[in-house]
Formats: sequence, structure tokens, C-alpha cells
Amino acid sequence: MLHSGLMLADVARAIELQDLDTRAAQLEKEIAALPKHIAQIERRLEAHQRKLAADQAALAANLKERRKLDGDVQVFQQKIAKLREQMMQAKTNEQYRAFQNEIGYCEAEIQKTEDRILDLMAESEPLEKNVKAAEESLKLERAEVEKEKAEARRRTEADKRALEEISAKRRELVAAIQPRLLQRYESLRRTRGGVAVAEVVEGRCSACRIALRIQFFQDLKADKDVLCCETCGRILYFNPPVEAGESRNENASAPA
Repeated sequence: MLHSGLMLADVARAIELQDLDTRAAQLEKEIAALPKHIAQIERRLEAHQRKLAADQAALAANLKERRKLDGDVQVFQQKIAKLREQMMQAKTNEQYRAFQNEIGYCEAEIQKTEDRILDLMAESEPLEKNVKAAEESLKLERAEVEKEKAEARRRTEADKRALEEISAKRRELVAAIQPRLLQRYESLRRTRGGVAVAEVVEGRCSACRIALRIQFFQDLKADKDVLCCETCGRILYFNPPVEAGESRNENASAPA
């Protein structure tokens, strides 16, 4: 935690401003990602819809072929009936046998067609099961997708509200910071990947990792002026750790 008594007030505000800007950038990224996220969710649903459509098409093709074959059987049966009538009027044995042969051919075709119909009926059972399973899967997926989309929209609305709160806090901070420091902060934020303020840790700028000159480091710890990294230009602050011994001494000297 920062020790405000050891740094200039404007630097403390700049640190808070950077925290707000970092959070705002994260929120804006989440908000911008919503359309893509929803599109991904909807693609999952489309995959289930395509599966159902394919299963329905396979079942429909099966039923269509069965209807056609049923029609073919009726045509052959009608033809046989006409041949039998004509056969009764045959005047020669040759004509009679010709009618018999034609009837035999039609009966054989009926048998082949009915066998195929039976095969199609057997094939239709798993196809019907596939359709029912795909319908159930689509129903469950649609419910899950709608749930995820609602959650994504709820999260986005929460992000937008949080972003509005951050914007309000940011305006207050901006109004309180010295214009020259604010101008430098904004410039650094644009040119340094959004990081305008950096802590000095173990004598180094935590952003560029370059060690500070000893005298420069001492000046920074004196907390008498706003100093910037001599390498990357970022606004610096130093947050010395509280020594365990110092903490114990403070506790010991406190009144009971």
C-alpha cells in the first residue's frame, strides 16, 4: 500500500489515474469483445441446427423413396390386372404364354420393390432416432446459448456501468492534477503502452527495468519533486517497505 506522506499528491493522483485507465481499458476490451463472443455462441447453435437439418433430410429422403416405391408397386399391380384381362382373351398359346411371362416379370419386380421398401423401413428407425436426438440436443443447446447470451449481455451492462463510474472518478482526478503533469501523463500513456507511471523497485524502474543513478534515486526518495525515469521517461514513485523492526518498535512505543 502506498505511503501518501512520502510522495507528492499529484503523483499519488497519477497513480490512481493509471489504475482507473487500466481498468477502463480492460472494460472497453470486454465490451468490444461481446459481438464476437455472441457470434461464437451462435455458431455452436448453428452446428446443432445443421445436424438436425441433415438428419431430417436423410429421413425425408427415406420416406420419399418409400412413397415412390409404393407407387411403383401399385403401377405393377395395375399392369398385372390388365394383363390378366388380356390373357383371358388370348387366342393362341403363344399369346397366353407371353402374357404369363409379362405377369411373371411384374410380380418379380413387385417382390424386389417390396424387399427394398422393407429395407428402407428398417433404415428409417435409426434415422427417426437421430432426428429425435438432434431435436433434443438442439433444444438443450438453444437453452444454454440463450443463457450464455443473457449472461454476456448482463456482464456487458455491468461493464458499461463500471466504465461510467470510472469516467466520473477520472474527471475528478484530472481536474485536481497540475496541467503540466497531466499533459505528460497523457503523452506517456499514448506512447508507452498505457503505462505512464512506474514504481521503483530495488533501485530500478519497474517498467523499463533500468537501474537508476544513485543520486537520482536519493532525490526520488526525498519526495521533493516529481521525477521521471531518465531512460523511458515514465513518472516514477518510490514505496519503501516498512521494516519489521520499525513496525515492532512503533508497536512497543504505542501507549497501552
